[in-house]
Amino acid sequence: MTESTQPTAKKTAARRRTTKKAAASAPGAHRAETNRRVLQRQIMPIDRDFDVFALYVDPEEAHLDADRYEIGGSRAAKDLNNAAIRQSTSTGKGLHPDQIESRTALRVRSGERLSLGTYFNAFPASYWRRYSVVSDVRLTVEVSGRGATVIVYRSLANGRAQRVDSASTGAEAKGTFVFELSLKPFVDGGWYWYDVVAGDDDAVVESAEWSAEVPDDRLEHGTADVAITTMNRPDFCAQLIGQLGRDELLKPYLDTVFVMEQGTQKVVDSSFYGEAQAALGDKLRVVEQGNLGGSGGYARGQLESLRKGTATYALMMDDDVVCEPEGIIRAVTFGDLARRPTIVGGHMFSLYNKSELHSFGEIVQPWRFWWMTPQDGYSRWDLSARNIRSARWLHKRVDVDFNGWFMCLIPREVIDRIGLSLPLFIKWDDAEYGLRAKDAGFPTVTFPGAAVWHVPWTDKNDALDWQAYFHVRNRFVAALLHSPYPRGGKLIREDFSYSIAHLVSMQYSTVELRNLALEDVLAGAQALHAQLPTRLAEVNALRKRFTDAQLEADREAFPEIRRKKPPRKGRDVIEIPGRVSRLVTAGLAPIRQLRPARELSASFPEVEIRAMDAKWYRLASYDSAIVSMNDGTSAAFYKRDTARFRELVKRTAELHQRLVREWPQLAEAYRAALSDVTSPERWEETFRPWTEESAEG
Repeated sequence: MTESTQPTAKKTAARRRTTKKAAASAPGAHRAETNRRVLQRQIMPIDRDFDVFALYVDPEEAHLDADRYEIGGSRAAKDLNNAAIRQSTSTGKGLHPDQIESRTALRVRSGERLSLGTYFNAFPASYWRRYSVVSDVRLTVEVSGRGATVIVYRSLANGRAQRVDSASTGAEAKGTFVFELSLKPFVDGGWYWYDVVAGDDDAVVESAEWSAEVPDDRLEHGTADVAITTMNRPDFCAQLIGQLGRDELLKPYLDTVFVMEQGTQKVVDSSFYGEAQAALGDKLRVVEQGNLGGSGGYARGQLESLRKGTATYALMMDDDVVCEPEGIIRAVTFGDLARRPTIVGGHMFSLYNKSELHSFGEIVQPWRFWWMTPQDGYSRWDLSARNIRSARWLHKRVDVDFNGWFMCLIPREVIDRIGLSLPLFIKWDDAEYGLRAKDAGFPTVTFPGAAVWHVPWTDKNDALDWQAYFHVRNRFVAALLHSPYPRGGKLIREDFSYSIAHLVSMQYSTVELRNLALEDVLAGAQALHAQLPTRLAEVNALRKRFTDAQLEADREAFPEIRRKKPPRKGRDVIEIPGRVSRLVTAGLAPIRQLRPARELSASFPEVEIRAMDAKWYRLASYDSAIVSMNDGTSAAFYKRDTARFRELVKRTAELHQRLVREWPQLAEAYRAALSDVTSPERWEETFRPWTEESAEG
């Protein structure tokens, strides 16, 4: 088929003759070609879940905004543009569940129009263009209904849409339309998609497939060992493995499903486990071991997959997700057809707001050495309010440094070449692995159309609890291994400022954990394995000594608010200070901490602060406070302690000065130890207490 924004009558006639010829042949006859593989098929939501319709079908008449919003100019202009870009384009029109005929079929009511330019049904052409051996794709659509029309579109990287081709059943009751489409125009970004317009009858899109001719050695699909690490989520985990086992199309792509059981509430005791076990049969294997965190669980899955040697990939997956099984098939297919061994990750949607996308891709900003969404992208994007066709930034291809291990497909060849996960317990294991793979020449692709729904961590504040230790230690370890800048760029200076912010906020337990983390960083890479089974218990024991870490679910457990003087000029805690005011506070707050605390503050809180308002520049002005936690379940009593502040400031400064002095030698030592610390043999030593126990059992 030729591509044209406004095809001539001659071209249209030729196209219709081709369409009728295709329609006359057996439906799906193209699949018989020996060198053709299906890349993606049209799918509808499992169980007709109304909350996710926007990810599959778009009933809106969207208007692309490529000409209206540009990211640039002053900060104020950017803020205005960002606010405008986030405004909803939804008109409130929705899809009725009865319009979903089956997992692959959709009904369009007479006279109406639906678009498949959605997350799960648009074709991410730019990713296939950049990373795969595919150069052209074929879209085959089977549709029934008189007067039904299929219109194919493509977009540019800047979000502008172009009509490519169309075909109609005319007076016939059914048609199979074939569109030959090139991937050449997608260097920087862009999608293909199709709209369906019903005529006098309802139109039913029976199926749609995107396929391509591939080399002979890429015809057979690979298989994946799924590695799920679980810790006291028996029902969640059992339902997930049951979902994997029930999908008949997915089963041939699964080699073994490993469940690394690290908790006391066992997945095998879940009421859902029996069904899951029956669905997977001998493909399911539960591996029990001590609590070695996510990295210990995933490393065990990687090791088991590597030693077994029968699967093409190892798929890392969290235990608290709901997956789209088709996404696993797409990830495997993309990995099979990638130009070189490539890590293929999925996106994460919120399990509580199912159309909300966490991030379209993540990088490690090298100067700060911090994970983040790229500056020209957005996090927590609600696709039910602003779909792909109307959001210009979603049309750029996003190249990433890593993908979270809530869903991440790693070729066995990559594991064999660069080793297993670092023994970090939690945090930064996935980011470090992506950077390590990138250094070795293996890219990571966060692939549109492959996704899970995950319990969001945005409602937690894991920078304050026991996880603060792992955040700091593992970020520094990853930076020592991969930072391209002397002494980690901005990392040491920024980390010191964070510790001071916690100190003026009366969060002494957090700073103690941060300092312990830095001491462990300075101890070297060889200590990581030894600390893996024990560090969590030690961290929790340390936290219990501090009042700011002693949480109470009942507000009545704390004293009532009492203070001698009212707030100055009646200022309320929720007032947001300006930038200059915050800079002044930053300079004066540490000095204020050296003065004695107010008389009543040791026994009574001066204020009660909601979690969302508990910023350092607010907490710094009080000597005591009741502060609620981000998850909404509890609160803690913060109290200012001048002596502890002095001690912690001194130790924090000394540790950061040591890092500045010792960074070059430390980085060299960490990099020299990396291959040993991540080797299968070293991990086997760590797992030995449980592998020997299993052998004895």
